[in-house]
Amino acid sequence: MQNMINNTDTPSYPDLISIIMLTRNGLPYTVQCVESVIRNTDEKFEFIFVDNGSTDGTIEYLKSISGASLIVNQENKGFASGCNQGLLAAKGNYFVFLNNDTVVTKKWLSRMLWWLKKDRFIGIVGVRSNAVRNKNQIVENVPYSNMDEMETFVKNWTKEHHRKGRQVSMLSGLCIAFHLNLFKKIGGFDERFHPAYGEDSDLCIRTMIAGKKLWVADDVFIHHYGRTTSKIDGIDPTNIQIVNKERFIKKWKITKGVNYEKVVQREKPFNPKRHYVPLNQK
Repeated sequence: MQNMINNTDTPSYPDLISIIMLTRNGLPYTVQCVESVIRNTDEKFEFIFVDNGSTDGTIEYLKSISGASLIVNQENKGFASGCNQGLLAAKGNYFVFLNNDTVVTKKWLSRMLWWLKKDRFIGIVGVRSNAVRNKNQIVENVPYSNMDEMETFVKNWTKEHHRKGRQVSMLSGLCIAFHLNLFKKIGGFDERFHPAYGEDSDLCIRTMIAGKKLWVADDVFIHHYGRTTSKIDGIDPTNIQIVNKERFIKKWKITKGVNYEKVVQREKPFNPKRHYVPLNQK
């Protein structure tokens, strides 16, 4: 783990990337994800794990990761709250939020950072994946059935899509990267969207109101198992999605036929009193 930096020893690093990962059980997925990050990441990074009440050995495993920071919640505080806890602990100049049921691939982070450094107007970079709600990010009918085949697919995919990307109006939060300056401008995740769903869309809207672009890096593909936490907990997320969609519509005053771009134009310019979300929301 030579690329990792223990954030208790140093206040900050200009090129340090803070990889923030939330967990709630699903140990086999977390192990696979963590190992893929260590194996495929060239940059200096710190792991910040926020556990939301795991009982399956996840906490013990995360404690074994040398140099990582671990925040343990006795209960499920939800995705937005957990992400904000991670942001408060982060020492990096760049932040990456990564779902624990993903498998990252070679040069994944290098390519995401390339886009952020290339264009200062890019606020958040997202990725392509086999399982993602956003139609602008999904790669349907992927031709692999195991991780070895996935690696072969990715080699061809990244070669074909090298340095290709595009601006979109929404990004899924399964894997996103952004600079410290964006966080300082717009704040963290809105915890009204508890326990999950809607907080990533809200972050995206505030990013665009702040004059920044949302960008899909077509040359980054990661595998996503998808909805593992709800499956493990035996929860149907449908009702949660419905409730948070209503909260989202109410917050942004969305009516029928109004798309996100229209909301952004209506809300500009960025008003900290309305658009900034503090990390301590209690």
